Amino acid sequence: MPPRGADPTHSLAMAKKLVGCVDAINVTDGSRAVMRMSSLAVCKLLLEAKIEPVLQIACRDRNRIALQADLLGAHALGIQNVLCLTGDPVRVGDQPDARPVNDFEAIRLLQQVSKFNSSKDPVSGLLPDGPTALFAGAAADPNCQSFSGLRSRLKRKKEAGARFIQTQMVMNTKILQAFCNEIANPLELPVLAGVFLLKSARNALFINRVVPGACIPDSIIHRLETATDPKKEGISIAAEQVHSFVDISQGVHLMAIKAEQHIPEILQQAGV
Repeated sequence: MPPRGADPTHSLAMAKKLVGCVDAINVTDGSRAVMRMSSLAVCKLLLEAKIEPVLQIACRDRNRIALQADLLGAHALGIQNVLCLTGDPVRVGDQPDARPVNDFEAIRLLQQVSKFNSSKDPVSGLLPDGPTALFAGAAADPNCQSFSGLRSRLKRKKEAGARFIQTQMVMNTKILQAFCNEIANPLELPVLAGVFLLKSARNALFINRVVPGACIPDSIIHRLETATDPKKEGISIAAEQVHSFVDISQGVHLMAIKAEQHIPEILQQAGV
């Protein structure tokens, strides 16, 4: 998560602790509609530190011209991995009076990446300096109530140019298994399954309340509530999930908000 300020020192220090433990580091783009430093800037700083970034880019705050500019800028800076997102609604953030743009949404942004990768100019003709080489991914929520709707949208994302899927947090192995077997695998889309580090029962209840799509079950909340050390229990829960998910999906997307220093311990416990 980029800093809420202009000094990236802490974010970079946290990222450097993950070198050798992870393949790449996601950089969020105004997650939960809260102001943070530019994802593009942090991704460039990670590259300079020889850490591979995944640029998250949300459509909520920029029109198509600005999104196009950021995609071209990312390519110019050497950033290849791009996660294309619609973006959380402004009303869930801390500046609810801000004006959302939403000129594009995730599928149209994926289509734009595909066009740039084919050297197509958005107005007419071809880009004068050749195609981009962006590796686009998309998000999905395996907890979605309608698997038919999820399948349809994921199929459209694949057709638009998605090369991988990064999921929202998953708390149930059977749900992930069904998602991969019934939707992602037939579409030949590699899945990075979402694992979220929970710090306490209160933290879990807060996430259920404010994070779109979150559904942490009562059994997990009870484990955290009755644990002698909720933080350690959260690490154990995350490690258990990683251990079971790597046999189902192609990888995991670990989310440890403001607690990235615990990721190596989670992976060690998981045997990864």
